[in-house]
Amino acid sequence: MKKLSMKALTPTQIVTELDKYIIGQTEAKRAVAIALRNRWRRQQVSTELREEILPNNIILIGPTGVGKTEIARRLAKLAEAPFIKVEASKFTEVGYVGRDVESMIRDLADSAVNMVKSEKTAEVQSKAQELAEEKILDLLIPPVKRTARPAEVETNDENSEAYQNQKTREWMKQKLKNGELDDKMVEFDANAQNAIGMQVLGPFGLDDLGINFQEIMGNLMPKKKKKRKTTISEARVILTQDEAQKLIDMEAVQREAIARVENSGIVFIDEIDKVAGGGKGQGPDVSREGVQRDLLPIVEGSNVNTKYGAVKTDHVLFIASGAFHVSKPSDLIPELQGRFPIRVELKSLTQDDFVKILTTPQNALLKQYNALLETEGVNLEFTPDAIREIARIASEVNEQVENIGARRLHTILTTLLDEILFDVPDKIPSDKVKITARVVKQKLDSIVKDRDLSKFIL
Repeated sequence: MKKLSMKALTPTQIVTELDKYIIGQTEAKRAVAIALRNRWRRQQVSTELREEILPNNIILIGPTGVGKTEIARRLAKLAEAPFIKVEASKFTEVGYVGRDVESMIRDLADSAVNMVKSEKTAEVQSKAQELAEEKILDLLIPPVKRTARPAEVETNDENSEAYQNQKTREWMKQKLKNGELDDKMVEFDANAQNAIGMQVLGPFGLDDLGINFQEIMGNLMPKKKKKRKTTISEARVILTQDEAQKLIDMEAVQREAIARVENSGIVFIDEIDKVAGGGKGQGPDVSREGVQRDLLPIVEGSNVNTKYGAVKTDHVLFIASGAFHVSKPSDLIPELQGRFPIRVELKSLTQDDFVKILTTPQNALLKQYNALLETEGVNLEFTPDAIREIARIASEVNEQVENIGARRLHTILTTLLDEILFDVPDKIPSDKVKITARVVKQKLDSIVKDRDLSKFIL
C-alpha cells in the first residue's frame, strides 16, 4: 500500500494553530492534536501492523457555542483532510432511520473528490490556459490549411500565406497574453451539461445505492456543444475549465479521494446527546437507540458503497459532540461508548474568554466588523472598556436567558451596531466611529434589564 502524504505537524504545532482561532479549551485541543498526530504515526508503521492500529475516536462534551465544531473544522483544515459535519438528530426524523446514516460517508467521499479535483486542476491550470488561448487564437485568426507543398518551404517563404498567418498569430498571441483583447467579443463552442432529471420514489435515492446515475447517462448520451458569445476574458475562463477537465484523469482522482477518506477522513457528529435516550421504554427512545445501532457498524469499521466505489471506514476519525444536559455519555449503548474511548469536557466561557474572543483570533468578530465598515471608508474603533462591557453583558445574558456561548456575542454586536451599519452610507460623515463603554451601556442596558425584551432581542 502506498503511503499517503500527510502534513506532519507535531501536537504542539497543532495546538498553536488552533489557538489562533479558538480561545481556551486546552484539553480538547490536546486530545484532537494527539489524534491527528497518531494518524501520521500510523502511516509510518510497517504495513502488517498499520491495518491493526485503529483511531481513538473522541466525544467533546460541553454547552453550545464553546468551540466544539470549530475545533473539528480547523483540525481538518490543518490536516488538509476530507471533513464532513453531520447532526445526529437528523437521523431520528421520520423516513431517515435505517438508511441515511451511511450518507455521511457518501458526503465525505464527495468532499474528498472535490478536494482532490481542485488540487489536480491547480496543477494543470497553466497548461489548460495555454490550450484555451490557442483555441481563442484559432477563433480570431484561423490557421491556414496546409497545401500539398512541403511544410518547410511554406513556412520559410516570407511571402507565403502560412508564414504571414503564423506571424499574425504570434503578434495576436502577445496581445492576448497582455490582456489587450479582453473586452473583445468572441463566439465559440462550449461543452453543455446534459440536464438529466430523474425522481426515485421511495426511501432510497440513487446516491444511497452508490450509483452515479449522471455518469451512466452521460456516457450513453453524446456530449452536446453549445454556442456561447462572451468577452475574451470570460471565454478564457470557460475554455480553461473545459481543457482542465480533459487533462484530469477522473479515475485517478476518485482512487486518491477514496484513499484519503479511508486514511485521513474526519467525520464530526454533532448533537450525539440527542440520540442518547436517558429513559427506557417506548416512544422516541426506541428510534434513538435504532440510530445508535445504525451508527455502530460505520464507527466500528465497515464498507459503504459510494458512487466512486466502496469505502472502508475502519480508519476514519469520528469526533462526536454534545451538550449532554439531559442525558450523559453513559446513556449511549455500551458498544457505541466503547468506540469513543476519549472524552473531553469543554468549559463554559467566562467574561475574560469573551474579551479574548472579540480581539485575539485571526477572524475575531471586531476585526470582521471593522473590515466590513472599511469598505465604506469608515474606521470602527472599540475602546478597551467598551470591549469589557460587551463581554460583561454577553456573560450576564448567557446566565439569565440561556447559555449559547460565544454566539451571544453575534447577537449583542448586531444590536449594538445596528444603527451604525444602517446609517453609514448616508448619514455618517466622519471617517472614524468610536465605541466607548458609555455607548454600549446606553444602547444595551435597557434591553438587558428587561428580561422579556432580552429573550427576544439578545
